[in-house]
Amino acid sequence: MKRHVSGMLIFSLLTMACRLGVAQSGSAAIEQDYARARAIVAKMTLDEKIAELHGIHTAEHYRYVPGVPRLGIPAFPMTNGPAGAGPGGASPQLRATALPAPIALAASWDPALAHRYGVVAAEETRDLGSDLLEAPDINIIRIPQNGRTFESYSEDPYLDGQIAAATIQGIQSAGVLANVKHYIANNQEENRHSINEIIDERTLREIYMPAFRAAVQKGDVASVMCAYPKVNGAFNCENKPLLSVLDDEWKFPGFVLSDWGAVHSTVPSALAGLDLEMPTGVYFGDALKTAVQQGQVPMATIDEMLVRRFAAMMRFGLFDKKPNQLRPIPAPEDGRISREIAEQGMVLLKNQNSTLPIDTTALRSIALIGPDAMHAVTGGGGSSHVIPLYSIDPVDGIEAHMPLQKNVDLLDGSDVEAAVRAAKHDDLAIVMVGDEETEGRDHPIELPAAQNALISAVAAANPKTIVVLKSGSALLMPWIDSVAAVLEAWYPGEEDGNAVADVLFGVVNPSGKLPLTFPATVSQTFAQNPEWYPGNGQEVHYGEGLDVGYRWYQSQDLTPLFPFGYGLSYTTFSISDLKVTPAAGKPRTATVQLTATNTGRRAGAEVAQVYVGFPHIPAGDEPPLRLAAFCKILLAPGESKRVTLPLSAEAFSYWSVASHAWRIQPGTYTIKAGDSSANLPLQASLTMR
Repeated sequence: MKRHVSGMLIFSLLTMACRLGVAQSGSAAIEQDYARARAIVAKMTLDEKIAELHGIHTAEHYRYVPGVPRLGIPAFPMTNGPAGAGPGGASPQLRATALPAPIALAASWDPALAHRYGVVAAEETRDLGSDLLEAPDINIIRIPQNGRTFESYSEDPYLDGQIAAATIQGIQSAGVLANVKHYIANNQEENRHSINEIIDERTLREIYMPAFRAAVQKGDVASVMCAYPKVNGAFNCENKPLLSVLDDEWKFPGFVLSDWGAVHSTVPSALAGLDLEMPTGVYFGDALKTAVQQGQVPMATIDEMLVRRFAAMMRFGLFDKKPNQLRPIPAPEDGRISREIAEQGMVLLKNQNSTLPIDTTALRSIALIGPDAMHAVTGGGGSSHVIPLYSIDPVDGIEAHMPLQKNVDLLDGSDVEAAVRAAKHDDLAIVMVGDEETEGRDHPIELPAAQNALISAVAAANPKTIVVLKSGSALLMPWIDSVAAVLEAWYPGEEDGNAVADVLFGVVNPSGKLPLTFPATVSQTFAQNPEWYPGNGQEVHYGEGLDVGYRWYQSQDLTPLFPFGYGLSYTTFSISDLKVTPAAGKPRTATVQLTATNTGRRAGAEVAQVYVGFPHIPAGDEPPLRLAAFCKILLAPGESKRVTLPLSAEAFSYWSVASHAWRIQPGTYTIKAGDSSANLPLQASLTMR
């Protein structure tokens, strides 16, 4: 079954990383859908309206809103999906392609790849009988300890927004509604159902809202999910100041549904802008009907709640198609795409003396050691978990890349002495370890002590020790100086064994870049201040303000273990000839040009990154630098390419609390370019008047 773009075109689409266009639907078409929806709503009884404002949970249905057959209103089934088609309405859960963790996708720095990720997840959602995919999860990685770091994207609002918009466009190109979540600031699992996050206005606007704005205005997302926590005193699903931003400022034409159990009121939630309660009607069932009858919620409000959802469904043809039928998923084809995504997201963190790629010509045997060497790591835990159609274990991938006469000694690492004996005997050792993140709890960013001890012991036994990390977030590495190479593979998905081996043996040249900072110590993170994380059980103060991620490290003059945007390759690159000019005919915008060159002997891809430094702002300065543009560029050995990157007015804007609006401060802006947030050798200036 041929359903989507061939995997061989992956790099031919890389220009999307440099220019991601706005994909909003025409206003005339939206108005037609709204008019049609209003005509249907006008024919509904109050009981029918109430039944359409919440989900149901029965023996047959979950993640499901029933239809109204007499009016042609279809049922509305949903599937969870940040990492592929996850839990839907069926019990037991249906199998699907376990895609790499979303953080691995973000590590590719490739919106073209994000588009393909969205297409695969959406097509399988449709194959399994659902119309809405609860994805993407774009909450900023405020702290690496967050238990859902693996299913979100990055610590940077711009990177988040670019990957999110492309993923959404991919999902919705397949005729499935995307559902961007969790609006807003769902940044920790500890006390997530009740914690009150104290976040100042400017920080909300500059850090936590931009990716959602991109999802709406660039991705044209059909729906938004409101989150569990409180923000500044009000639960998100009844937080009118925050929900009103969607309609009043961003002109969002879609609908808002709740996270599962995130509704805490009837009248305030309905009047604030919530359109659909999930999974059942605790507040939007009989209680809402009574509120309407008593005049607490106007009938016009109820009608518009329905119109917004129905119109969004109409945009994607859901009112005019036959009910979903289960279809077989093309497992080999979708598995190949999952494998490519996993490979493109892996980040080479250390490669001493060119230990990687592995040279099989001088190799007799490998010691493959560790708990994550025993089985494929297909994803994290919680509501995003996908039950894979199949999985490739690490040993199978390794052996497939080795000549038949070579040996692989497989050990789980529980017997350290046995692991050390194997490491001493074999030509090189590969140690595979990682964390186990899941929704519902936060986690330490330290490996279990036994895993750290295992790595140290193996490295002492064999100087050619390669560590493969399978984690959903940053990890501390007390053994970093004693190992030869480190590859961050994230949660690679069902093709784990093949994808990791492809990179280790050089079939694929790694090109991933870190989407979050890896700290050198726990004390470098916000965890050093319990008021800032995790709070006192009732409140948590976002006292760092704008200094999230790499901005924190730069503003505090901290040197992390590995900086945001960092990643090595099996070849070498240079970025040169930076030129910044005001964009012709577009005030308050600029154009950046630079040249990327492959100075090595292998084909590879480099990510050119552009950061902006602001002049002094009397209302309060920006952090030292913030990401404003990037482009992933495929280069043959010795090849150079001239790249043009646009800087929109957003790149030079800050949120003015005094005027409650975006402003551009007159003065001289510094434009820096390089290959990570900590390596920006090129610099230019631009004056805004």
